[in-house]
This record gives sequence, C-alpha cells and structure tokens, in this order.
Amino acid sequence: MKILAIGDVIGKPGRRAVQQFLPGLISELGVDLVIANGENSAHGIGITANTARELIDSGVDVITTGNHVWAQRDIIPYMDGDLPILRPLNFPPEAPGRGYIIIKNTMVVNLIGRVFIGQYDCPFRAMDCLLSTVDPLPKIIVVDFHAEATSEKVALGRYLDGRVSAVCGTHTHIGTTDGHLLPKGTAYVTDIGMVGPVDSIIGDDVDNVLTSFLVGMPHRLSVGKGRSALDAALLDINNDGKARSIKRIRREEAES
Repeated sequence: MKILAIGDVIGKPGRRAVQQFLPGLISELGVDLVIANGENSAHGIGITANTARELIDSGVDVITTGNHVWAQRDIIPYMDGDLPILRPLNFPPEAPGRGYIIIKNTMVVNLIGRVFIGQYDCPFRAMDCLLSTVDPLPKIIVVDFHAEATSEKVALGRYLDGRVSAVCGTHTHIGTTDGHLLPKGTAYVTDIGMVGPVDSIIGDDVDNVLTSFLVGMPHRLSVGKGRSALDAALLDINNDGKARSIKRIRREEAES
C-alpha cells in the first residue's frame, strides 16, 4: 500500500499546487491513498465545503484538520456528512464530526497535541481507546498528529510504534528531514511541511508577518503570493501494517 500524506494546504496557492501536482504524483508514484491536511485551505485559515471539494476533485481521499477547523463556520454542517473530512479525535466528544475514518482498508486518524497549542483531551489516551474499541481493526493505520511541540510529536511516535503504520506530524508548516522507521515498524516524521507560497513566512505574506513581529500589535495577515511548493511524505506499507519506507516528496512550481 502506497500512501501519500500531504502537508498543510494554504489557501488558494496551496489548492492550486495540489491541482497541478497531485494527479501526476499519483500516477508517477503508484499512490493508492492520499491524505491531506486542509485546515488552512480557505483563505489561509479554516476550511469550507467548496475548498474541501476542490481537494477531493484533485485526488485527495481524506482531509485532516486541526486547531483551525472551526475558523470558517461554513464547514460545521458538513462535518457529519459524506465529505471525508476529519477533526481531531481528542476534541470534546460533543464536537461535530469524527476523528477517524476507514477507507480502502486503511484507518486514518486525526489527533491534536496539547503543548503550546490548546487544552484538549490527551491524544495518547484517545488513541489507546480507539485502538481497543474498533473491531475489526484494520492492519494499516495512519495518524496525522497536528501538534506544535516536536517533543510531543516524537513521544507519540514512540508511544504508538508497532501499533500503527505511520505517525505524520503537521501544523508547523516547516518540513523536517527526520523521516524514518521506528524500531517496531512505524514510519515517522515530525512535520510533513506545507503546500503553499515559497516566498512566504509559513504561508503568509512576508511584509505582514514582519510588521506583526516588529510592531508587536495585532496585524491582519494574508496568504503569500507567487509560486507554490507541495510537501508530502510517501509511505510504503506492507499488508501486515508494518512500514517499509518513508520518503520526503517536494514539488515546486516553475518561476515565472
């Protein structure tokens, strides 16, 4: 099973890059399942039904989210519908939506961290509960861990080693180079990266972000412009659920 996990998609430039690169990557790499984090796909913060459908029409099978999932309230009525969108499993149980989905004999799980990001239920215990209650449990399980602290991400990877096929970090928008196999067969990477403008600060306009830092006052941010890049992780997983490899994938639009 080859699974492509795509980093945080940032606004229209990110959606454009997905449309441009994803169909070719699916064919070139022999991808069976595509997961993308879409929580910033609408105007750089939040997700709407329309931006979700754009990603799905481009070849995405499952959309994960994170702390910005409710930024565009348009999405709330759709979270319990047919769109394959996840919100973090360890959100309060009363929250709309679901934290996992089983598709193509694969379970995709969305978790959110707690260090430097917000007050949520424990992602470790939430995953323990899920793994002990789903029956039958698919052999292949991929986790999108949307978290800020690298230590928390590494800890969850180690905690789930041998119990899931892959733990892929999202949220920081900066791709890390530590993709590797853990001792018991779980593929791990601290952060996949993002899909969005190259000349930006984690997807936002450079001047706006610099003004915010220099002035120290609230300042409206906007999605950056110019050419975009797509960051992803290619997971190769055996039928027994053990990962064979994890490879970083990056594609950039040509300079105009």
